[in-house]
Amino acid sequence: MDIRYQVVERFLRYAQIDTQSNPYSQTVPSTAKQKNLGSLLVRELLEIGLRDAEMDENGYVYASIPANTHKQVPVIFFCSHMDTSPDCSGENVKPIIHKNYQGEDIILPDDPSVVLKVTEHPDLAQQIGNDIITASGKTLLGADNKAGLAEIMDAVNFLVNHPELKHGEIKVLFTPDEEIGRGVDYVNLAKLKADFGYTIDGETLGSFEDETFSADGMTVHIQGVSAHPGFAKNKMESAIKIAAEIVAALPKDLSPEHTSGKQGFVHPVAIKGEVEEALIEFIIRDFDDTMLLTHEELVKKISLKVLENYPSANATFTVKEQYRNMKNIIAQYPKVTNYALEAIERAGIKPKAQSIRGGTDGSRLSFMGLPCPNIFAGEHAFHSKQEWISVQDMEAAVRTIIHLALIWEEKA
Repeated sequence: MDIRYQVVERFLRYAQIDTQSNPYSQTVPSTAKQKNLGSLLVRELLEIGLRDAEMDENGYVYASIPANTHKQVPVIFFCSHMDTSPDCSGENVKPIIHKNYQGEDIILPDDPSVVLKVTEHPDLAQQIGNDIITASGKTLLGADNKAGLAEIMDAVNFLVNHPELKHGEIKVLFTPDEEIGRGVDYVNLAKLKADFGYTIDGETLGSFEDETFSADGMTVHIQGVSAHPGFAKNKMESAIKIAAEIVAALPKDLSPEHTSGKQGFVHPVAIKGEVEEALIEFIIRDFDDTMLLTHEELVKKISLKVLENYPSANATFTVKEQYRNMKNIIAQYPKVTNYALEAIERAGIKPKAQSIRGGTDGSRLSFMGLPCPNIFAGEHAFHSKQEWISVQDMEAAVRTIIHLALIWEEKA
């Protein structure tokens, strides 16, 4: 397959557009600047020849490649998100290409204290001879997920310009606000009109993920007893101190910093309040839905145990479902997984089936009726100034997307 890649040029162009999302904003999308990239993507899709390319009022980009086969092929879509993480600045990104990488530590020029050390980034050892792209040391790079955008765009460009390669109808979906958990809140399923999909938002070359955490948010609302501190003996029951005791009593081995692989966790992400009233906000994660409930019951049990020493105080517990393990849905459609693994192999890569210790747009899309696993984009050290990606991994992702489109038609 002779591909004249444009993926690097596309990625460098997209990376320099600030699209950082904002979890505290109530607008849709959360930041208007995400639409700047959306508008550019629509223009490029139209130039490629996707006549129905458009961005809606909520910042979602839709487009489709018509089928060029007489077979009845399920409609598949490829999805990436346009926003970058609020954890690190995405303003004035200066991408740098480090050609012919030879295994050395990479010092970023705008802040020499930011160093990509081989000891801290073991995947660099697999990149000898490749071209590594980083930011300059002041910002994140935005490979999460602008690499996915560039890879989908390059694959779309190739398919449109090679009509001799048969495929079914293919949809493109670019979403805002994925990094703050709102990526599919306003997706228009009637406009998408697809059967199955793939997010292009994974890490290591060849990785494929059809399993995520199940996730809940949990709030413990503590009602204490306030009193003047000069006359508080045997009266005051500080909600702040109760909250602190609850957090201190959590098992250390059930925290994010002490778990990996298929292990779940309980993670307090915020505490706020005063003597009379306090809130603890948790995120609860596990691959097993039953264990998720077990973790939540543990938080309640610990909280009530602490409250035994505060007879006039009380607590209420609120649990909000965030997303569920997409494996529960995707397992019902084995060809979605099998075709992706075959596409990775056809691209000349050894597939690596993995689980995501987090969620993707695909998690929620799967439960909205669109089974949607995740394919590698090649991004590494995301959400940080040390973020990096290799040119060769991006090109491999382009090949994978193309092969996947062709496999669905071949096997129809």
